[in-house]
Amino acid sequence: MGSTTQPSTQQRIELAIGGMTCASCANRIEKKLNKLDGVTATVNYATEKARVEYSGDLAPEELVATVEEAGYTAALPAPMAETPDASEPAAAEIDPTATLRQRLLISLVLSAPVIAMAMIPALQFTNWQWLSLTLAAPVVVWGALPFHKAAWTNLRHATATMDTLISIGTLAALGWSLYALFWGTAGMPGMTHPFELTIARDGGAGNIYLEVAAGVTTFILAGRYFEARSKRQAGAALRALLELGAKEVSVLRAGVEERIPVDQLAVGDQFVVRPGEKIATDGVVVEGASAVDASMLTGESVPVEVGIDDAVVGATVNVGGRIVVRATRIGSDTQLAQMATLVEESQNGKAQAQRLADKISGIFVPIVIALSVATLGFWLGAGGSVAVAFTASVAVLIIACPCALGLATPTALMVGTGRGAQLGILIKGPEVLESTRRVDTVVLDKTGTVTTGKMTLLKVHAADGEDDARVLELAGALEDSSEHPIAQAIAKGARDKVGDLLQVEGFANVEGLGVQGVVDGHAVVVGRRQLLADWSQQLDVELERAMSAAESEGKTAVAVGWDGKARGVVVVADAVKPTSAEAITQLRALGLTPILLTGDNAAAAQAIGDEVGIEQVIAEVLPQDKVDVVKKLQAEGKVVAMVGDGVNDAAALAQADLGLAMGTGTDVAIEASDLTLVRGDLRSAADAIRLSRKTLGTIKGNLFWAFAYNVGALPLAMAGLLNPMLAGAAMAFSSVFVVSNSLRLRRFRSNNG
Repeated sequence: MGSTTQPSTQQRIELAIGGMTCASCANRIEKKLNKLDGVTATVNYATEKARVEYSGDLAPEELVATVEEAGYTAALPAPMAETPDASEPAAAEIDPTATLRQRLLISLVLSAPVIAMAMIPALQFTNWQWLSLTLAAPVVVWGALPFHKAAWTNLRHATATMDTLISIGTLAALGWSLYALFWGTAGMPGMTHPFELTIARDGGAGNIYLEVAAGVTTFILAGRYFEARSKRQAGAALRALLELGAKEVSVLRAGVEERIPVDQLAVGDQFVVRPGEKIATDGVVVEGASAVDASMLTGESVPVEVGIDDAVVGATVNVGGRIVVRATRIGSDTQLAQMATLVEESQNGKAQAQRLADKISGIFVPIVIALSVATLGFWLGAGGSVAVAFTASVAVLIIACPCALGLATPTALMVGTGRGAQLGILIKGPEVLESTRRVDTVVLDKTGTVTTGKMTLLKVHAADGEDDARVLELAGALEDSSEHPIAQAIAKGARDKVGDLLQVEGFANVEGLGVQGVVDGHAVVVGRRQLLADWSQQLDVELERAMSAAESEGKTAVAVGWDGKARGVVVVADAVKPTSAEAITQLRALGLTPILLTGDNAAAAQAIGDEVGIEQVIAEVLPQDKVDVVKKLQAEGKVVAMVGDGVNDAAALAQADLGLAMGTGTDVAIEASDLTLVRGDLRSAADAIRLSRKTLGTIKGNLFWAFAYNVGALPLAMAGLLNPMLAGAAMAFSSVFVVSNSLRLRRFRSNNG
């Protein structure tokens, strides 16, 4: 089927679908689209979107036409430039809910007296049945109009959905009542009938079912309204994410500030961010220093200090001084937009369990109609009255609507992924949830994952008679002039501990050995043992011991001497993140076995492992061999999660059963992973796995409820033990229950405050 050209021309598009009223509708559109050559489509009832992959020789308009042929509406995605104005989409989204609410309220006002009169014999005054007809007819005709329209569309396309069941059921109840009133005995003055939970075995032309017709319509409208409202709530996290961004920005043009809408900003533009303002887009600080609050994006509560050449992310808040930022990414390329895209894509996917539910709901409606006809035939054949046979068959139609089945997965996914985004956890798709349940081993890359990935000052050893602070003060001042990462770590440590650094004269870099110069009137040397030996400065026994101990643990030790004598040793290393040990404890509590993976020597790796509580350490692994480690563990029967942040982790992240990328890492690693941890805090990995498992648990609970409800209630309806009005109420309740159960995921809390 033209597969040779497909890979190179395959494209992806997302269509907004209108007119879907149930899971069967989604299933039908999906089937129609998938019949097209080279098209792979997934239609999500909850998000009302279709994600379509198609070959390049097919026009997107053809996809829209196919959806419209099936009796629904479809719209191509709006350009990115429209997204900054959040007010327009919000207004458009409120409309369907408002219309539905108006239809529900009018139906409720008209139905309440009809149901009350039917339930309470004391209210059945002379000719009450005619008032019932006057009130119930508008509910069934106008209130249930969306169901009738959808049923008519389905009939024209020779298909049936849950709307077909509702339409047939309510119209049949109204039709029977009209027959009984005008041609039977139900229209006689003084007619009464008691309300029963089950179906009376006698009766016939004297029975009316106006309360069923009006009550079922109202209950189902109520279910649809609460469902629509809950779907809006479920998608609130994504909308909140999109609305985080700044709307206007102060751009510097020829040194003059100019206020413009953020969508007019271009890459390379420099813009001013004052204290309290949102940073308009991703960029690099070119002037000033400040602290940035990134909590809304990363979940991290402590503001991050930024200065010249530091990267900043759009939508974060400047809480310190005035800074000037050069825009590096705009529009759909920004981290915020990419997060939103990831969240939306994951909400539009389908878990394995949902695919089964879709198949069932696709064949469910015809089966139910057949069961309803069979029930009618059975009761008539068994000698039951026409009224009993008809009522049982209507109850079957109404109780069977598997709306809850179609909502079970998408609502839980929407809420779970939305909540994850708020906590700085991006779940790429529903398949990820299936993986988290089975994972039993977690492989952790050391650098940048368990450790900070940056050299940090750990310790200062001063010789007898010397002061630690003085050693650090002179070494830090001299190293500040060097660009080397070790030198910068010493300089930063000195600045943090002793304050402003001293002035340096005659600075010289001795290639491969260290640095030398004059600080505060002293001739200072900082570097390897060899450099101090060249200046006839020998380390004493204590300093030699300290240096050897540090080196045996894989740390870097630097000797410091001045005025002809070795005065101290400064130790730097890639420091363990303060939260890593706690994260390992949390991962163990989830039943996972942690393994540390690193290219470092065994002694250094074991020291890190001991510090954070990991017994199993795999050291001296070349970057390209990381995939082999994962494969080997998988060959041993383990289900492996991999956590990493670098380019060299990307292949291993893709190979693992579950890949978790630190959001502070490279784009390649993030692209290859299943989950992205925006904060770069390893404890988020435990949160991500807990949230994924909880979301999957909610999906399974929802599906169980939806299946059990239909399977349990159908036989009752067929046996004539269920009044159609109660069937309608229970059907609407099952949908609301499933959505409410999913909304409980919004209460998910991180274990890390």
